[in-house]
Amino acid sequence: MSSDHPQKIARKLTIAVKQVSSVIKLLEEGSTVPFISRYRKEATGSLDEVAIQEIRDQREGLIQLDKRRDSILASLEEREMLNDELTSKITKAETLTELEDIYLPYKPKRRTRATIAREKGLEPLASLLYAQQGSFIDALPFVSKEKEVNTVEDAWAGAQDIIAEWVTEDLNVRSMLRNVFNKNAQLESKVVKKKIEEAEKFKDYFDWKEPLSKAPSHRVLAILRGQSKGFLSFKARPETDETVKQLQHYLLKNQNAAEKPRLNAAFEDAYKRLLMPSLETEFLNEAKVKADLEAINVFVTNLRELLLSSPLGQKHMLAVDPGFRTGCKVVELDKQGKLLQNFTIFPTQGAGNAREAVEKITKACTSKKIEAIAVGNGTGGRETEEFLNGLGLGIPVISVNESGASIYSASKVARDEFPDHDLTVRGSVSIGRRLQDPLAELVKLDPKSIGVGQYQHDVDQTQLKKSLDDVVESCVNAVGVEVNSASLQLLTYVAGLGPQLAGNIVKYRDDNGAFSSRAELKKVPRLGAKAFEQAAGFLRIGGAKNLLDASAVHPETYSIVKDMAKDQGCSVKDLIADKRTRDAIDLSKYITETVGLPTLNDIVAELDKPGRDPRPEFEVFSFSSAVHGIGDLKEGMKLPGIVTNVTKFGAFVDVGAHQDGLVHISQLADKYIRDPNEIVKVNQKVEVTVTEVDIKRKRIALSMKS
Repeated sequence: MSSDHPQKIARKLTIAVKQVSSVIKLLEEGSTVPFISRYRKEATGSLDEVAIQEIRDQREGLIQLDKRRDSILASLEEREMLNDELTSKITKAETLTELEDIYLPYKPKRRTRATIAREKGLEPLASLLYAQQGSFIDALPFVSKEKEVNTVEDAWAGAQDIIAEWVTEDLNVRSMLRNVFNKNAQLESKVVKKKIEEAEKFKDYFDWKEPLSKAPSHRVLAILRGQSKGFLSFKARPETDETVKQLQHYLLKNQNAAEKPRLNAAFEDAYKRLLMPSLETEFLNEAKVKADLEAINVFVTNLRELLLSSPLGQKHMLAVDPGFRTGCKVVELDKQGKLLQNFTIFPTQGAGNAREAVEKITKACTSKKIEAIAVGNGTGGRETEEFLNGLGLGIPVISVNESGASIYSASKVARDEFPDHDLTVRGSVSIGRRLQDPLAELVKLDPKSIGVGQYQHDVDQTQLKKSLDDVVESCVNAVGVEVNSASLQLLTYVAGLGPQLAGNIVKYRDDNGAFSSRAELKKVPRLGAKAFEQAAGFLRIGGAKNLLDASAVHPETYSIVKDMAKDQGCSVKDLIADKRTRDAIDLSKYITETVGLPTLNDIVAELDKPGRDPRPEFEVFSFSSAVHGIGDLKEGMKLPGIVTNVTKFGAFVDVGAHQDGLVHISQLADKYIRDPNEIVKVNQKVEVTVTEVDIKRKRIALSMKS
């Protein structure tokens, strides 16, 4: 770790250097973000996961900057171009842009027009011209047939090429023009004439113009997608002629100089041929990075809400993957989500099939004491719900978002889990398990297939994966994992484990039976002291002899809990059961060099509700019985709905019409809002009003205004 990294990060994030240093030290020792956030609060000053992730990411950025700095220094030293002043500039550079600007004049170049002009001996002429002394400059001595400088104009042209390159490499010029781009760059897009019909989806951007600095992320990404498909052309720069004039005014020292036309021509060439393309790319890349970050943050926020959705819990249930022609595949799941049986019904395929469907469902529900029925919200979902509700079984029928279920059905994970069943059975099982425990089931999917992202295929895929992995890991560890029933995929996200150790835990469990204690985890092959330290607090052993093994109290602090119980003259069991006894504890007695009040308060809170699930209680939701498809919608209808996706421009809501409607940001509330997340979250139950229905384009406009 570079000695100045903590200071730089602390300054940027406005937190204490000591906090940053502690986080970096813990990360270097192999600690994970969830572990540091939950169990090392004294060391970090109670920084949350977001702050710790930011420190981690900032540190990685500084490491990459240092690597580039070292590479540049090595290159310059090898070419014997280093001096004290240049070394100092490079060492002090704090951003990659600043570093590359300093290096630009010394960077090995391909054979440019300026290089060719230098080879022809025209650099002295360029120096005379660029000096702008105002006196007459004779270019005739630089004419040379041998060097292919055939005329005086050839000499001036070569000199201007050299000046154009000098201007391009001038740090002050680049800084001035960056200010111009910041203030005046416009994002403009136009339709490619031959693609008007194909580009209908991008109609909003056929003739679009707005300041680049104010362009929202979804617009930047939409225009870039349109361009990548060949439908749109675009530019991202200030007005060219005006910018050329600003550059000429900035560089021309003597407005009355005889050489003014030649200098202005060189400056114009420098901008149009070299600087403009370079800066446009730079600013467009910055806009893309910003747009990517915003889109990824939207995805992360939505995914967190979805993963932490209310679980129905351990219920004996039926799950139905609806369909018309091929029928509805029904599976029976026990309270742990184990597949017990499956069958197919055809409730919409004639009276005979409908009677048989009634018999099968009624028999399964009454003989097996079914507690709930999950129905996928895909094709035929609303009709299947209506059929099931019409049976009068007194069992809740619950619509489940099945986005990505078909992808899971065809995955290796599903094939390994159900090698003897087809795609439809696997899909039904996934729908049912999503209702029982959304988190445990959704971790089996690539988050990009769940359907809560915005332009997820257009953003930086490495950054997206990192951010999504962070949020999945955060959610899994926030809830905790029952080690004796968790899937391989769920265990993989537990802090300190990963695929290899998760697999070893599952194999040990299969070979030796259920774990009886957290301590037994140490017997798992390759699960060493560090992995145990990181993972133990997030793993639960239900029914363990030591009650703390089912809680979020870390084994490293078990002795403190035992001391608390001993000092209160009771057992740990009594301490958990009696709030008055816990309230009588003087926490200051248990403070040590490594354990302070933050950890002690966490311990007492956990003893109040050991292993508590932080997710909200489940609430049964029903769509309007009057709506089955988009054709049933009428303007003015007030309907219950579920938020399926939140973007920067509004929220998508499922009202049971097989096509989500959009509540534009301007229609989310009676007041002005900047971010839809101020009002709505994924999976939130809302009431909406239908304001417009476009059946041809399959568009539904909704409002949440009162």
